[in-house]
Amino acid sequence: MSKLTRRNFLRDSAATAAGGITIGYFSGASAAQSKSPNEKLNIACVGVSGRGDDNVQGVQRENIVAICDIDDRILARASERFRKATKHNDFRRMLDQQKGIDAVVVSTADHTHAPATAAAIRLGKHAYCEKPLTHTVYEARTITKLAAEMKVATQMGTQIHATDNYRRVVELIQAGAIGPVREAHAWVDSRWHGGERPTAKSEVPAHLHWDLWLGPAPERPYHPTYLPQNWRRWWDFGNGTMGDMACHLVDLIFWALALKHPTTIAAEGPPVHPETAPAGVRVEFAFEARGEQPPVKLVWYDGDKLPGEIHGQKVPGFGVCFVGERGLLWSDYGRHQLLPKEQFASYERPAPSIPKSVGHHQEWINACKGGPKTTCHFGYSGPLTETVLLGVLAYRSGERLNWDPVKFTTGSDKADVLLQREYRKGWTL
Repeated sequence: MSKLTRRNFLRDSAATAAGGITIGYFSGASAAQSKSPNEKLNIACVGVSGRGDDNVQGVQRENIVAICDIDDRILARASERFRKATKHNDFRRMLDQQKGIDAVVVSTADHTHAPATAAAIRLGKHAYCEKPLTHTVYEARTITKLAAEMKVATQMGTQIHATDNYRRVVELIQAGAIGPVREAHAWVDSRWHGGERPTAKSEVPAHLHWDLWLGPAPERPYHPTYLPQNWRRWWDFGNGTMGDMACHLVDLIFWALALKHPTTIAAEGPPVHPETAPAGVRVEFAFEARGEQPPVKLVWYDGDKLPGEIHGQKVPGFGVCFVGERGLLWSDYGRHQLLPKEQFASYERPAPSIPKSVGHHQEWINACKGGPKTTCHFGYSGPLTETVLLGVLAYRSGERLNWDPVKFTTGSDKADVLLQREYRKGWTL
């Protein structure tokens, strides 16, 4: 999978986990030379439909010099908008052949996030990658380390992080509005789950490059059930609902409470299916004290595992709840509330202290040009992704995990096997 030996990987991962490597944006020119604020970046976009299209729109004021997609119809539509951009089906060839690329936006299916992002970073390109950053814990750690070594500007696509609402929540928690927080909850009622591997034969559409879509995943015949979105249900390509949504919601908890690596993870759900994700899981993470902040229990729920109430409050379709010694703080993407209402009726909120975002994509563009580091650089979003994926491993292994981020082990042989995956021939990290 990588030129890294296990010994070197563990050594370097230990430094990263312990804070021995400065992660994220570095000032000064990188291998992809920093540009002046008035000079446009030359950006290549890998995956240009769905979230990919949204990300293209987020960076389209720069120079889109290359577009890549495994669907020729989608590629043709994108080419009508960016007529000067070269067209590619294989990001590996694009990066080998295209000169002058400064930065790369990756919006593929999850199983290809890390190979595409790593390929860009190894060439010194700044990188923006959709959430979750990677498909496996090993990939998250490796991508985090690569970004630090290559000194590139990075951003994970958790666009909600840029909202004013999230900023106000973080300020309230860090100002002690509800007192010390020892418990937090995050949930979503959506479900990417179920299904057996198709046995019926289907012809690969002429416009679709199926082998390139499979990328590093194990070879299997094409079937229309996988595309365009149902791949999220399948372990070979995604990680179910938790893989899809937890980076958005747990992000708020990570940010507000300055979390990094959990110590224990335990999950419950239906019997594990070898191919597809469950209709719901409940995962409990334990984090140690951080400075003056107490230990924290973080609980994730999805699908049919949502509780009816949390601390006496009815649970809506998605959101976050912080439980403090002096009250609760509930939030979704656009709203938040201190509870009980009467207790906080006269509460004087802290003055805004976290600067307003210039926009999630613009943060990254500015960082590429020598500006401030992004708020979801890989030094932050790498450990966030690791944590989410460890929750998936706790469910899939059926065992309580004792995570050692330095030794890179869960304490479970069944889970450790799932920390990384084998890539098909021709695909590397």
